[in-house]
Amino acid sequence: MKEHSAQLLDKAAEAIKAAELLVTNHYPDIAAGRAYYAMFYVAEALLNEKELSFGKHGNVHAAFGEHFAKTKILDPKFHRWLIDAFDKRLVGDYGVEANIEMDIAANMIDQAREFLETARTYLG
Repeated sequence: MKEHSAQLLDKAAEAIKAAELLVTNHYPDIAAGRAYYAMFYVAEALLNEKELSFGKHGNVHAAFGEHFAKTKILDPKFHRWLIDAFDKRLVGDYGVEANIEMDIAANMIDQAREFLETARTYLG
């Protein structure tokens, strides 16, 4: 595994830990954002292994879908989770009122953890 990919996976693990602390302390909107970023870093790490790098979230989402979901190298659910998490992050980050429920944020964290574990296994 490339060093930059490993660093991205470590950053994803840190984002998951932060999300867990945030949800435990009743900040589900912010926890959802950290869970999304964990998934985003995982997707970036996987793409980095294919010498692909992008500056926009949408481009990362699309490339991950093209190279990992459509090909079924990884379960396509991870692509769906990434896109759904992005949408929830936008609500959590830009909504004025608390909009993400605790159980939804906790589920996003579980998804991020599974995505990270799957990526680590795939990358060996």
